[in-house]
Amino acid sequence: MKKILVAVVLGVAVVAVAQNPTQPAQGQPAAAPAGQAQPAGQAQPSGSQAQAPVIKDPAEYNAYVAAVQATDPNAKISGLEAFINQYPNSVMKNQALEILMQTYQQAGNTKKTLETGTKLVTAEPCNVRALTLLAYLDRVLAQGGDPNAQQLLTDGKKYGQQGLDCLPKATDPDIVKMKDQMSGIFHAVIGIGDYQAKDYAGAIENLRAGVDASPDSQKDFSLVYPLALAYWPDPKTPATPENSRNAIWYSARAAAIAPAQAQAQIEKYARSLYRKFHGAEDGWDALLAQAKAGATVPDLTTAIAPAPTPAEQAHKMVQDTAPDKMDFATWEFVLSNGSQADQDTVWNAIKGKAVQMVGAIISTTPTEFQVAGSEDDIEAKKADITLKFEDKVPARLTPKDGADNFQFQGEPASYTSSPFMMVMEKGKLLNAKPAAPAAHKPPVHKKPAAQ
Repeated sequence: MKKILVAVVLGVAVVAVAQNPTQPAQGQPAAAPAGQAQPAGQAQPSGSQAQAPVIKDPAEYNAYVAAVQATDPNAKISGLEAFINQYPNSVMKNQALEILMQTYQQAGNTKKTLETGTKLVTAEPCNVRALTLLAYLDRVLAQGGDPNAQQLLTDGKKYGQQGLDCLPKATDPDIVKMKDQMSGIFHAVIGIGDYQAKDYAGAIENLRAGVDASPDSQKDFSLVYPLALAYWPDPKTPATPENSRNAIWYSARAAAIAPAQAQAQIEKYARSLYRKFHGAEDGWDALLAQAKAGATVPDLTTAIAPAPTPAEQAHKMVQDTAPDKMDFATWEFVLSNGSQADQDTVWNAIKGKAVQMVGAIISTTPTEFQVAGSEDDIEAKKADITLKFEDKVPARLTPKDGADNFQFQGEPASYTSSPFMMVMEKGKLLNAKPAAPAAHKPPVHKKPAAQ
């Protein structure tokens, strides 16, 4: 199925810096951005601002205050850019960059937001606010179809890992309060990068952490759907039971929160996974309703039972149908896949009983024909019956190899389970218009498919 990854509109600020930072008095400490350390060599004032830097130059002080107090976004951007260019070594440079980054984000200028955030983490590698915003924007742009998506994900993974490394060191109360959400953002970009690189184990670990980080993340289609795909990347190849169940759940959840134009397609995909794993569609509607109702993951081992094993299917066939009422393909399935007890039940009921059938000739000798009796083996041109005659069959009555609609009678005498072969003795050729059945004439049927 085509992988559907949609752009996510950046609708919220990702942990913004304070709108109204404390303004420094000339020669007094300026309010530092949260987590910013006192520059080396700076005078240490006493009291609550013991770690705050000090602007001593009046011109620098005035330029900074004028920039951060500007109410018009364009004026604030111009003032901050001018301050940073004029005072590249200012103790307030990092806070100016942080406010500038936020102002660009609020103005919708993604390119300048990224540029400013990059400058900030270059100057202050553990500025968690900048790392969060860079990781988030890199992922959103990459998933939104940006032509530079690969580089964005490379950068995003770098910022994501840097952020995860820095978060434990953060002491700012605002950041501590947002640690889980920020951690989710960092894991999300790493997970998408891993998914694109086909590192599905890494994608599962990080995308699951990203989805579980907050209620909003659990509604983020651009995370939930890739997580589902990572659990079962190739539905043609069986996944582990645990991964299969998670793939089904998160696909169903993705269908519930997908854009309207994609919901039907993803729901169909999720249903196909369910049917492949469970063997039928019973219970699917209830699971989908649960996925639509909320993001809480149920007990998946109970909610999504695996398909019955071939042995379980064979046992049900024996329970549901008497052996003399089964068709040949069902005999073959039970004798190939059933428990010894179920095989014995069928075999003891049919052994030595005359059976009339229709099959296809695979090959012949005067005393023995190789015959395909089930539809699957007829299509595969593979013998599953060895029909033995007590007397030689005249050449004029011997059918050609490949002849279908071959009518015959025989008595089951022995069988092997794998590869399946039933030996029938006392073979007889039947006329085109068969005589009355001797005991049983099961029709040709397709073998039940093992789930």
